[in-house]
Amino acid sequence: MSALANKVALVTGASSGIGRAAAKLFAQEGASVIVAARRRVELDRLTDEIDAAGGRAVALAGDVADEAFAKALVDLAQDRFGGLDVAFNNAGTTGELGDITTMSRENWSRTLDVNLTSAFLGAKQQIPAMLKRGGGSLIFTSTFVGYTAGFPGTVAYAASKSGLIGMTQVLASELGPKHIRVNALLPGGTDTPMAREMSSTAEAWSFVEGLHALKRVASPDEIARSALYLASDASSFVTGTALLVDGGVSINKA
Repeated sequence: MSALANKVALVTGASSGIGRAAAKLFAQEGASVIVAARRRVELDRLTDEIDAAGGRAVALAGDVADEAFAKALVDLAQDRFGGLDVAFNNAGTTGELGDITTMSRENWSRTLDVNLTSAFLGAKQQIPAMLKRGGGSLIFTSTFVGYTAGFPGTVAYAASKSGLIGMTQVLASELGPKHIRVNALLPGGTDTPMAREMSSTAEAWSFVEGLHALKRVASPDEIARSALYLASDASSFVTGTALLVDGGVSINKA
């Protein structure tokens, strides 16, 4: 049987990168998928691909930092597919990189809104829907940055993504008795448009690859497979964890 047969899964940040790969994989593994991001054209292209492969998907475009959008996504899952079993809260931004002494309040606030507040708003709406199904799996995309390593210029990004780990632990303890598992996924360097923008030269990209013990970055599909593990019953005794999927960047010293 497919890993997510008869499940309904929501994926945010699905227009590219890890979210896009995860949405396709979840659908391939039997889930009915709701995909969300700001860019409607990219979402429509994704749902067309999923439909063409025999899967089921529906898209809704909007801002994950908007509570009304978080509610609309859950309503869509319930109206179209009957409920919600899995939520991969993956949308994120690096924000503007730079020294804290020159960073604007607007950048700080927007980065926290997209990376952390959106996860709070999402979980707030997703949990009641999962309880109606008797349980589920909540997943948040965090990062090793600010957890096992500090990178200069990433203070807003690191703070917001680290906050997800604290939220994961609290929600896991609260929701465990109610059969909802909550985990954070911590990718290492991954070949996504956002990562390419951060490391825009060949020299910078080579440097990032060298930080990893595997001396390369991940493909989005590799990270998606770990998201599938957390979404599925293969991880039925896993909750409250910060799962490093980082190619050894956290332990590499050479």
